[in-house]
Amino acid sequence: MAYNSRLNLTILVCIFGILAVSQTGCVERKLTINTEPQGALVVLNDEEIGISPVTVAFNWYGDYKVRLAKDGYGIVNTHRKLDAPAHDGFPLDFFYEVLWPGLVVDEYEWTFALAKYQPPSRQDLIGDSRRLKKAAEHQKTLETSPETDKGRKRLRD
Repeated sequence: MAYNSRLNLTILVCIFGILAVSQTGCVERKLTINTEPQGALVVLNDEEIGISPVTVAFNWYGDYKVRLAKDGYGIVNTHRKLDAPAHDGFPLDFFYEVLWPGLVVDEYEWTFALAKYQPPSRQDLIGDSRRLKKAAEHQKTLETSPETDKGRKRLRD
């Protein structure tokens, strides 16, 4: 009899242990990126993740580099920060990720407004070309000036 009760207790402990391990906590992190209008290509930290609206799983909080592109609209290059919730810091993170018996879902949503692309006017293009020409001429003058040549000779000696 004692042997059977001990065996039953061992089996119960094993079953309880398996159940306890299989029911450990888990944190699921999701980020949804929307654009207005929808349909923009979304690149997150130099990785293409899809067309908006798009939801992606993430593992860490912090600064994210965001790039959005859609035909007929200006390209958006920006950064956004995801701040960690209180339960993701020590010692609560261990409790929620390992001991909590259920699923914790952290969901975040970012929305970006895209502006219509405005091509530069002819006058703007002419002004830009004149500024570039002056800058190039100034650079050429600096490269061929006598002071620069003396400096080069000193460096060679």
